[in-house]
Amino acid sequence: MGRPPRSTWLAVLIVGGALFEVLRQVVSHTQNPNLFPALLLLGAALVPAAFVTFISSRRLIYTVDGGTVAVIAFVGGVIGISAAGMLEFDTLQRLGMLPKVAVGLIEETAKLIAPLALVLFTRHRRPADGLLIGVACGAGFAALETMGYAFVRLVNTEGDLRSVEGLLLLRGVLSPAAHMAWTGLTAAALWVAADRRWSLPAVGTFLLTFAIAVALHSAWDLFAMIPAYIVIGVISLGLLTLTTHLLAARDRVEQPLTTGLATTRFQRG
Repeated sequence: MGRPPRSTWLAVLIVGGALFEVLRQVVSHTQNPNLFPALLLLGAALVPAAFVTFISSRRLIYTVDGGTVAVIAFVGGVIGISAAGMLEFDTLQRLGMLPKVAVGLIEETAKLIAPLALVLFTRHRRPADGLLIGVACGAGFAALETMGYAFVRLVNTEGDLRSVEGLLLLRGVLSPAAHMAWTGLTAAALWVAADRRWSLPAVGTFLLTFAIAVALHSAWDLFAMIPAYIVIGVISLGLLTLTTHLLAARDRVEQPLTTGLATTRFQRG
């Protein structure tokens, strides 16, 4: 997969933001309820789309193509949010309450359904692919979840666009440091385990990474305050950045070896 220019994510953010503002002005002027879904969709998907583009332009070697990334963002998001919704509903029916750790465990598991299917049934086995696929799946999940919260806010406030815009902005800004970072970390670890033929140490590393993601998610839901979001977000993005650097270093080591093997085979041929 060819990397987009490093500034593409900024173009996505600027153009998308301009389109959102145009649509917001039209909705504000006309109060046409038929335009509300488009406003919610664009507002919820803008930052996640820009962050996926940002990750895809990093100095990593991806074999997964842009079409697959887009499909996994949509399909993975729908599957993840549907599975999470059903599991959370069933848990509430049985327990009468839903502990924060249960929410984190359910949602982090649900978001891995599509990435797990992809790593088991396709040849995309580079850990960098896992990172990108995980971020994309987290983006789809975050966008759909934000649309749901925004719709409820719209109904409860009887169409107060300012309140909805504030919610879209807050959740949009926070999404890369939450669902997208957590699923990116766990999917990258899952891909490493697959690449190492599910060796015990690699599976153990995946389970540890998954436990960290669940803990971060649970802490995010438990404290639910801006200062806590900042601290947890810095940790989450820091771990994602570290993972990206480690995968880039791995690519730099593997690329000369691959080039050397190809040259040797050519000379022998």
